[in-house]
Amino acid sequence: MTRPSSGVSRRRLFRLAAAAGAGAALAACAPDRGGRASTALPAGEFLGAPLAPLAGIEKPELTVGYIPITCASPIVLADPLNFYAKHGLKVTLRKYGGWADIRDAFIAGEVDASHLLSPMPLAISEGYGSAKVPTRLAALGNINGQAITLASKHAGAVKGPADLRGMTLGVPFVYSMHNFLLRHYLSTGGLDPDRDAKIQVVRPPDMVAQLVSGNIDGYLGPDPFNQRAVFQGAGFIHRLSRDLWLGHPCCGFAVRDSFVAANPVTYQALLRALSDSAAWSNTPANRVRAADAMAPQAYLNQPPEVVQAVLTGAFDNGLGGHLEVADRIGFDPFPWQSSAIWMLTQMQRWGLAPAGSYGSPAALGEAASRVFDTSSARAAMAAVGGAPPAEDLRIEQIMGSTFDPANPLPWTKRFVA
Repeated sequence: MTRPSSGVSRRRLFRLAAAAGAGAALAACAPDRGGRASTALPAGEFLGAPLAPLAGIEKPELTVGYIPITCASPIVLADPLNFYAKHGLKVTLRKYGGWADIRDAFIAGEVDASHLLSPMPLAISEGYGSAKVPTRLAALGNINGQAITLASKHAGAVKGPADLRGMTLGVPFVYSMHNFLLRHYLSTGGLDPDRDAKIQVVRPPDMVAQLVSGNIDGYLGPDPFNQRAVFQGAGFIHRLSRDLWLGHPCCGFAVRDSFVAANPVTYQALLRALSDSAAWSNTPANRVRAADAMAPQAYLNQPPEVVQAVLTGAFDNGLGGHLEVADRIGFDPFPWQSSAIWMLTQMQRWGLAPAGSYGSPAALGEAASRVFDTSSARAAMAAVGGAPPAEDLRIEQIMGSTFDPANPLPWTKRFVA
């Protein structure tokens, strides 16, 4: 729904804040460095399902890497809201600016576990673009939550993918849902993404600056940088990613196989903490508080109103409209193996995997199941009171086309509509 924005966004946020009031009463009142009231919980107070820590945690003190974007919400919120502590862990969060940096730290063992784009564990496990390191993804950071943002100079001139011909467009990493979604979106408009547009990697914190400088015409990127472009008057939101593929995965939580082998109880404790945090984060009444907890410099370092606009789905689009899209971002941690199969088809389709890497549905399914650890995810979600799906595969609707994981090979072909 689109309508004039005067005053509506503020009223919407007030309603959401009121709904979150009961939960917010648990927050500590000490001011943070920015002078705002802290939303962190005092030590020993816990949210989510009542559950004691697992016995026998091998490595209770851990370092977890993350990129400061809203996709990392469950990973980040588990710190100030004590989900890690609740499950017997003491976690130090380490912030990185770009995906190549965090990938290299993950491979080198500088972090015990990490926020990674969901295609990255597949690529790392296969040795695409990096050393080959067997890796597991057992929790998604988020579903939806991305957008195609274009520079303000293109307002009124872009109606669909065909209008992006000749533009320079940013994505945060080669092995990313952003790259795969953007490439397929361009192809639906009859464009070859390698000939009719220029796609280049831009670190998430640099996206708005690159837009302002004119180095790029737009990007398919993570929030809060889509909303930050609107906030600064630099751009407008052309398409939310949920409008391209409703419920698509984006980021994930990854652990090296060697870590799991040495620390199986710690691994399950981490997944319980993330599942608990994701369930809390996915509750609409908690979204304002979640935004305020993540906005400070220690985490996302963003204006709270920008993060609130993303998490609540009540936002201005940069074209004079105000939208209310409750599922702009969601936090369902279950890692569908069908999504992993689609990612692998796109790696083969666009030359990001060696030609002929996956010649059968069985080859794709085996590679997906080796990395997307649905059994561990299912156990962790159930332990904290969730209801994980019984199946590992599902049929998806992607930009008007059906993706059937039982018949994935057509998606490996380099087709343009």
